[in-house]
Amino acid sequence: MPDRNTARAGEVKIDLPSSFDANIYFIGRIRTPFKTRSDCPRNISQSTAEGRVEIDSRYAGGLADLSLCSHVWLMYWMDQARRDLIQQVPAHLGRPRGTFALRSPVRPNPIAIAAVELLGIEGTTLRVRNVDCIDGTPLVDIKPYFASIDSLPEARRP
Repeated sequence: MPDRNTARAGEVKIDLPSSFDANIYFIGRIRTPFKTRSDCPRNISQSTAEGRVEIDSRYAGGLADLSLCSHVWLMYWMDQARRDLIQQVPAHLGRPRGTFALRSPVRPNPIAIAAVELLGIEGTTLRVRNVDCIDGTPLVDIKPYFASIDSLPEARRP
């Protein structure tokens, strides 16, 4: 297995700032069947895996009415990702591309988003389908998915 800190030919590293600009609170953890990054599907469209989102009890009140949604956005912190590449060479592409043009976990702020199917809520645990992250990934936020504003059929991708 290649070293996660070794850049591929054509990748560009940057020096990271010496301090942080903001603080965030992790509101829970995402439990999945994936133990390592190589176990994870490349994205949610390649996953039918079920997982649990365990919310810290202090945020329980924020789950009120969430069960009315069929899907939710999970925003999470990819805590095992490297953060110093500004250009990457995706294995499937074979040439450099800017980090902000990729969905790679390698980025200055390793924040991910995933639209997952909400299967149910039991106390402070959400059961979800289509997870794609490592077991124990820190959760930053949850937002309802609204097809009327979150789906952009005319969007294009590189």
